Amino acid sequence: MSFLNKVGVAFRDSYTELTQKVSWPTRSELTNSAVVVLIASLIIAAVVLVMDKTFELSLSTVYRMIAGA
Repeated sequence: MSFLNKVGVAFRDSYTELTQKVSWPTRSELTNSAVVVLIASLIIAAVVLVMDKTFELSLSTVYRMIAGA
């Protein structure tokens, strides 16, 4: 079997799998998943923001104490 035949078979097999064997989510399932990802991303961003501000405040306090000493 030549290289081009192997490539053709691979493409045909991929197409068959994507069109007949894969179970694609419905529109509502996809929307629900997107909402979950969006909410999780916002929560993680808020946690990182709080951590960043806490470290910023802590370090600025330490630097002021060192500079004043």
